Amino acid sequence: MKKLDSVCLTNVKEVYNGPEGDLWELIMGEQIHVGGLTSSMNLASKAGLKPGFTGIDFCCCNGAGMRFLLKFQNALSMTGVDASKTVIDRAKLRSEKEGFGEKTSFILGDVCDSGLPENSYDLVWGEDAWCYVEHKDKLISEAARVVNTGGTIAFTDWIERDGLSDAEAERFMAFMKFPTLLSIHDYSNLLRENDFEILHAEETGIYAEHVDLYLDMLNKQLTYDALKLVGFDMATMESMGKEMAFMQKLAHENKIGQGLFVATKK
Repeated sequence: MKKLDSVCLTNVKEVYNGPEGDLWELIMGEQIHVGGLTSSMNLASKAGLKPGFTGIDFCCCNGAGMRFLLKFQNALSMTGVDASKTVIDRAKLRSEKEGFGEKTSFILGDVCDSGLPENSYDLVWGEDAWCYVEHKDKLISEAARVVNTGGTIAFTDWIERDGLSDAEAERFMAFMKFPTLLSIHDYSNLLRENDFEILHAEETGIYAEHVDLYLDMLNKQLTYDALKLVGFDMATMESMGKEMAFMQKLAHENKIGQGLFVATKK
């Protein structure tokens, strides 16, 4: 596990309450995670979801994951928890617009202490967002508390792979505002410690090609749109471009990636 003490939840909220969060949505789409709809369908398939389940999306952002589960997986209802007011407000509006207002609810708060009732949900869901959570041990413990016995935890996340040096991790995590970065082994240990039986703990293998895609979009198609979001500040844009190129380098060196995890509560 890599840890960066200079980053905390306040920094993450600044990202998603401001233009940087809009920039990520610009290049990654409404589903701000690697692989978009294809990745969501793959995760749902491996989770073996059955129609009529109730779920929680921890770090729900704009609620795209919740709406995916309602639209494509026939969830009965979804609750989203996120610490950033801007994305929670946006999630509410988009859910209403897409006809899911009565099937969704949202909590502006800490996913490590959600206040939700214990043993009350069939699914805890997350997509490439728990990398922003500092205390991942508390997050997994909270997931175990709220999900039913026999219920499922299913998530993807950005992960540390072999060979990532402390200096490389510090630069990457400072840019991305990640307070901690776990490996597949780290997450697997946390799941076992919280009485989950692991069904899948694996790398998706799609991370590097998608980082290539995001850089291509910024450099070839969305340059003006991205500049507009940062107030046409060329220095900021160039700095972000350099950091994304560094991230691309780490991805192709197999030092960072995307992990997929599915487990059931014993």
